[in-house]
Amino acid sequence: MRHKLLAALLLGAALSPLPLAAQSAAPSAAPSPRFEGRDIFALQVATDPQISPDGKSVAYVRRQGDIMTDRQKGAIWLVDTTTGAQRPLVTDASQPRWSPDGKRIAYIAADAGKPQLFVRWLDTGATVRVTTLPDGPQSVTWSPDSKSLAYIMRVPADPMKLGKAPDKPEGAEWAKPLEVIDRVDYRNDGGGYVQAGYDHIFLVSADGGPARQLSFGDYQDGGPLSWTPDGRAILFSAVRKPDWQQKIFDPEIYTLDIASGAISPLTSRDGPDVAPVVSPDGSKIAYLGYDDKRLSYQNTYLYIMNRDGSDAHAITASFDRSIDRAYWAADGKSLYAQYDERGVNRLARISLDGHVTELASGLTGTAFDRPYSGGDFSVAANGTLAFTSGSALRPADLSVSSGGKSRQLTRLNEDFLSHKALGQVKELAVTAPDGRTVPAWLVTPPGYQPGTRVPLLLEIHGGPHTAYGPHFSTDDQLYAAAGYAVLYTNPRGSTSYGEEFAQLIHHKYPGDDYGDLMAAVDAAIAAGVADPDNLFVTGGSGGGVLTSWIIGKTDRFKGAATQKPVINWISEALTMDNTLFTSRYWFPAKPWEDPMGYWNRSPLSLVGNVKTPTLVVVGSEDYRTPVSEAEQYYGALQIRGVPTALVKVPGASHGGIAARPSQSAAKAAAIIAWFDRYRDKPAAAATAPAQ
Repeated sequence: MRHKLLAALLLGAALSPLPLAAQSAAPSAAPSPRFEGRDIFALQVATDPQISPDGKSVAYVRRQGDIMTDRQKGAIWLVDTTTGAQRPLVTDASQPRWSPDGKRIAYIAADAGKPQLFVRWLDTGATVRVTTLPDGPQSVTWSPDSKSLAYIMRVPADPMKLGKAPDKPEGAEWAKPLEVIDRVDYRNDGGGYVQAGYDHIFLVSADGGPARQLSFGDYQDGGPLSWTPDGRAILFSAVRKPDWQQKIFDPEIYTLDIASGAISPLTSRDGPDVAPVVSPDGSKIAYLGYDDKRLSYQNTYLYIMNRDGSDAHAITASFDRSIDRAYWAADGKSLYAQYDERGVNRLARISLDGHVTELASGLTGTAFDRPYSGGDFSVAANGTLAFTSGSALRPADLSVSSGGKSRQLTRLNEDFLSHKALGQVKELAVTAPDGRTVPAWLVTPPGYQPGTRVPLLLEIHGGPHTAYGPHFSTDDQLYAAAGYAVLYTNPRGSTSYGEEFAQLIHHKYPGDDYGDLMAAVDAAIAAGVADPDNLFVTGGSGGGVLTSWIIGKTDRFKGAATQKPVINWISEALTMDNTLFTSRYWFPAKPWEDPMGYWNRSPLSLVGNVKTPTLVVVGSEDYRTPVSEAEQYYGALQIRGVPTALVKVPGASHGGIAARPSQSAAKAAAIIAWFDRYRDKPAAAATAPAQ
C-alpha cells in the first residue's frame, strides 16, 4: 500500500514508518539474539493458497527448510476461514487443487522417486494415486463435473542424429555418444539442457486409470489450462506455428475439443496471449497479453473476447499497471485480478468496462532471500479471497478477504521471530538528479541508535524490470545483524510505478540508474544513518550488472560484491538460455550489427577504472547470466591487480542461487566477510551533526 511520509524527520531526512501491520510485528525492546544464517532453516512460509469453492476452507502449502537434507520441503495444510483452526493434510506434497464440488483435493507427491498425481477424499481421508508417469505433471486442472483431471506432461522424442559411431565390441568401455543440439532454446536456467520432447495435454479419471493424451505435434503446449463449463473443451496457450522456435515470445490462445482432439487458434496478433480463463456461462474468455512493440518492458493487459475469438479488446488499457493473474467472478460480470502497485501486490475487482476497485493489499512473495514484491491468491464462488500476506518483518502468511475486510489466518513465524532482534525497515525519501522520486527503504541494524552513523550496504534488485518493497528479506536481516544499514531502492526501470517509469531504461540500461542509486546513497548519508567513509554495494543479476557498472564509475565504495552479473552484453546475448531475448528487446540491433553499442553498455568496458575490492558470486549452473560472465569479470580484475575472489555456489542455477538454505546463508556470510575486510572498524561511535 502507498506509504504516506509523516511530518517527523530523522536528523533532517524524511523517514516514514511502515504500516501498522508491520509495526505490530516488531519485536519487543527486550534483548534477544540477532538473526543468524542457521535461522533460515527455522522459517516457515505459506505458499499456493487454494480456497474451497464454498469459501469455508483454504488448502495451502507450508514450506520449511529441512536441516538434514538442506532443501525446502512442503506439506499441505487445511485452514478453516472462520476460526483459523488448521490441520495437516499430507506431507511432502504440493499443488493442492479443489474439485469443483469441494469433496476432493488433487495434489502432487513423489512415489518411487517420481512426482505423481494423487486425489484425496476429504470426508474419509482416503487417497488414490491416479497416475504412474515418467515425468511430473504440471498445470493440473479439474473438469467441471469433478470426474476428470487435465494436466501437462513432457512426451519424450528422439533427438536429432548425425552419422553413427562404429560398432562397439562386446564388453568395451567407450565414451558417451555425441550430443546433437538443434533447438534455439537448448537449455533452461534451473532445468539444464533441454531433453528431446514436447509438453502436451493429458486427461485422466479422478478415480484413477489410464491417461489419454489429448494434444500432439512438435510443439510446446503450456498452462494454465481452463475448461469450458460444459466440459467439452480446454483452453491453453502455445506457439503452434511452423517456425515456433523463432516465435517463442508470441504464444496464442488455443481451444482443444476433447472429443475430437481438434485444436483451433482463438488469437493471432503479434504479441503474447496467455492464461485464458473461460467465463462461468462459457460465452467469454479472459486472458493476458499485449501488442509486442519490441520494448524492454510493456504493461500486460487484461483482455476479453467472445468464445469464438471475436471482439477481443483490452479492458485495462487505461490502467497503468500490469495484470499478473485473473479469475472470473461467479456472476460473470467482473474479474478478480492481481497487480503490483509501488512494490506491493494488490487484489482488485475489475468490471468488464475496466473499472478497478481495490479489495486487498499487503500481498507478499514466497521467496524471502530478498525483498521482492509478489504473492499468490485464489477466489471462492462467494468472492472470498485467500492470499499470501506479509510485512518487512515477517515472511508470507495466509490471509483472507471478504466484504472489503482482510484477516490474517496464520502466524507461522511469530513465536520464533518475536524473540529475534530484527533490523527495522523504514521508507527513505529520495529525489533523483532530474527531480524524479526514487522509492527506497532503509534497514537499520538491531538496536540502532538514531544519530549513529554505521556502514551502509547498497543492495540492488535484479530484473531490471522487477520491484522491491516492504517485504521480509533474510539477506537484509543478515547484513543488518552484522552491523550494516541496508539501503534498497526501486530505481527507474522498476515495475509497479507505471509503464513510462519502467521504460525509462529502454535501450539505455544500465546507464541512467546510476544517478538514482547515488542519490539514494546520499539520502542515507543525509539522514545521519550512513557513514560516508564506509559504503559498500552488492546486487544480483540486474543488480550485479549495476554493481559492476557503479564501481567502474566511482571509487566511493570500499567494497563490492557483484552477484550473477552480466559483464559483456555480446557474450551474454549469445550464451544465455533465452537465446532470442537480449538482442530482440534490450538492443536495437544484433551483436554483430552494432558491437560497439553492446560494448558501451557492458560493465567490462569500465573495468579499467575499477579500484574497488570486488567479490564475484555466481551459481555453477547459471544459464541465465552464464558462469562465463562472472569468470570474465574475475579474470579482468585479476589482470588489473584489483583485490578479488570468485565464489561459486555448487549446483545452483540463476533463479536458485538461494534455494538451498545452507547456501543462502553461506553466500550472505561470504559477502559480509568480504566487506568486513575493508570496513573501517570504529574506534569511537561516529555521530551525525546536531540538528
